[in-house]
Formats: sequence, structure tokens, C-alpha cells
Amino acid sequence: FPPPDSSWDAAYERELQTFQDIGDTGEIWFGEESMVRLIRWLEKHKVPFDSSVLDIGTGNGVLLVELAKSGYTNLTGIDYSPSAIQLSEKVREKEGMSNIKLKVEDFLAPSAELSGFDICIDKGTFDAISLDPSDAVGKRKLYVGSLCRVLKPEGFFLITSCNWTKEELLNEFREGFEILEELPTPKFCFGGRIGNSVTALVFQRK
Repeated sequence: FPPPDSSWDAAYERELQTFQDIGDTGEIWFGEESMVRLIRWLEKHKVPFDSSVLDIGTGNGVLLVELAKSGYTNLTGIDYSPSAIQLSEKVREKEGMSNIKLKVEDFLAPSAELSGFDICIDKGTFDAISLDPSDAVGKRKLYVGSLCRVLKPEGFFLITSCNWTKEELLNEFREGFEILEELPTPKFCFGGRIGNSVTALVFQRK
């Protein structure tokens, strides 16, 4: 990930300021429909409400708030950016969601207590790590290793990406994960070929 004083932190600092000024949570990086899609999948598969859920790169924490509103009670959000976690805390307080745990964590070097999750969710964090100009390949390997550490065997990993195709993601996560399902995402048409601007997949840890 970029160093903490980089543009991500600056973006969250601005959003933090805006939230304090007008109570607006700011940018939802992947839009409303991707959150709805994830929550519907959990509901359809009757994932128990007390399952432990980790939101990797929680940003402003809005997904966790939506999960809490849907009835999920064991929620943790982590982010590399302290400003993002501050923003999430403000959003959590405003919504009165005391059952959401938030921590500043570098997912590529997770702390020991980050383990045993039933479900991990990533919307855009793997994308951001993949774009890191310094050793993106090595960082992707670290990411997969961390995911194996924090997610229980048989646990679910829900990833939403706008950089990677389904085939590429299958290749990235072939060590230790199998695909369960591809979630429908908006299609776009470019030069007569139909493609997806967003890929959403559900993996299960072997």
C-alpha cells in the first residue's frame, strides 16, 4: 500500500473533515449495489448473524454499518489508514453501532489477534495493493498468505474488483481457495464486446 502520508490518507482526512462538518460519509468506493449484492449473498446462504466478518480495507465503514443494520453482530473493520479508521469510528458513532470493532492494521502483516474469521470481504483493497509500484507481485502473494491466516478453513471470501477479470482472480487465489460463485455485476459494452467493469466472486477456503 502507499505510505500512510499518501493520497489515500489525504482523501480520508478530507472525508473526515466533511463528515464532521455536515455528517456526510463521503465516497462509497464501490457504490450501493455492490454492498447490496454482498449482503444478499450472505442472506441467501443463510450465513448465521453471529458469524465473524472481517472487512479488509474498510474505508469509511459504511459496509459494516449496512451489515449491522441487516442483523450481523460480529463485525470487524481494518484499514491501513488511521484517518479511514477515524472516519469509520465517526460513522459508527453516528449510527449507534457499538458492535462494530475497528482497527488500524496492515493486512499484509496482520497482528496475531486477527484470526479465525468466518467471512472476509474485500472491495477494492486487493486492487489497490495490486497497483503498488513497488513489488506488486510480492504484495499480492503476501495478501493471499494473510487471507489464509485470518480466514477459517471452509470460510468465505467475497471479493469485488474493478481491475481483475474472473480468470485472473482465480489464478491469484488458486493456492488455498476454490471458487463457489460469481455474483452478477453491471455489464458494459465496448467495441461490440460485452465485458464487466466490476468482477465479484465468492471463494471458499480449502
